Amino acid sequence: MKAMIVNEQGAPDVLRLSEIATPEPGPGEIRVDVSTAGVNFLDVQQRSGNYRMRTPFVAGNEGAGVVSAIGDGVTEVHVGDRVGWAMIAQSGYAEHVVIDADRAIPLPDAIDDETAAAVLLQGLTAHYLTRSTYPVQPGDTVLVHAAAGGTGLLVTQMVRLAGGRVIGTASTREKAEIAREAGAFEVLASGTDDLVAKVRDLTAGHGVAAVYDGVGKDTFEASLKSLGRRGTLALYGSASGPVPPFDLQRLARGSLSVARPGLVDHIATRAELLWRAAEVFDWLEQGSLAVRVGGRYALADAARAHEDLAGRRTTGKLVIAVRGPATSQLDR
Repeated sequence: MKAMIVNEQGAPDVLRLSEIATPEPGPGEIRVDVSTAGVNFLDVQQRSGNYRMRTPFVAGNEGAGVVSAIGDGVTEVHVGDRVGWAMIAQSGYAEHVVIDADRAIPLPDAIDDETAAAVLLQGLTAHYLTRSTYPVQPGDTVLVHAAAGGTGLLVTQMVRLAGGRVIGTASTREKAEIAREAGAFEVLASGTDDLVAKVRDLTAGHGVAAVYDGVGKDTFEASLKSLGRRGTLALYGSASGPVPPFDLQRLARGSLSVARPGLVDHIATRAELLWRAAEVFDWLEQGSLAVRVGGRYALADAARAHEDLAGRRTTGKLVIAVRGPATSQLDR
C-alpha cells in the first residue's frame, strides 16, 4: 500500500510517499481503507520534531473510511462500516490504517467521508473547549484567536450555539471576513499592540469571560491581559511555539485561571468520545454548524499541505484525498 512516511523528523520534504506492507488488525483492532485524511498542526509538530516521535512513522492522526477487516474479539464494528477517528498516531496519510475498534466513530449516512475527516479532531476540540474547559454561558463574550482557522471557525460557531458572542482575531481582511461569516461579531487584526485595548473597548472595559488560544507564545500575554474578572484562558495549542514559564501570582489579580487542556483527556472513554461526536454530527445535520474545507491535496502532495498550513496561508480545514483525484487545490 501507499503511505506517507517520516523516516527522520525535519522540514516538510522529509515526508516520503512509500510502498509498505498492508497492516493486519490484531485482537480488538480494525483495518480501515482510508478515503480522506485530515491535516492538523499536530501532524506538523510531529513531522518537524517539535513533538518527539520514534521513526519511521506514518504521518497523520485523523481520517475516515470503510472497515475492510476486523480482529478477534471485535463485535461492535463490522466489515463495510463507515467510520472516522481522531487523535490516533500513524492513522492518516495512508491507504490503509489499523486502529483500536473502540476508537472508531460510526459515521451517519448524512456525513460524508470528507466532512468527517475535516471535522472530527477540530470539532471534538472545539466541543470540549466550549462545553468543558470553559462552558460558555448565554451572554458571555469570549476571544478566539485565529478565528478563521479550522478550529477557530468551529469554536466561533459553538460559542454562538451556546448563546455567547465572539471577538475573533485574524491576520488578513479576507480571513476576518470568513470569521465574521461564521458568527464573530467583531474581528481584530492579530499581532497588533492595541489588541488588548480594543478588546477592553468592546467589552465596556470588563474584558472577556474566556480566551480560546491555540497560537501559544505569540498571543499568550495579550490573551491573559484580555481576561475579565474570574476569566479563563484555555491554551489548547502552541502553533507559534510553547509559552515560556510565568509567575502564577499574576493570576491572583482578577482571580484568573489558565488551563492547558488536550483532546486525549476529553475523549478518554468511548462514552465521552461518542457523546461529543454525536453532538457535533447532530449540529452538522441540523445545519447549525458548518465545516469549511480550505484545501484538498493528493496523498503525494502532503508536504505542500504542511507548508501551506505552517505558512498560515490557509483558512478552515485541509484534507488529503487518499483515494480521490490526484490534483491539489488550496482555496484562497
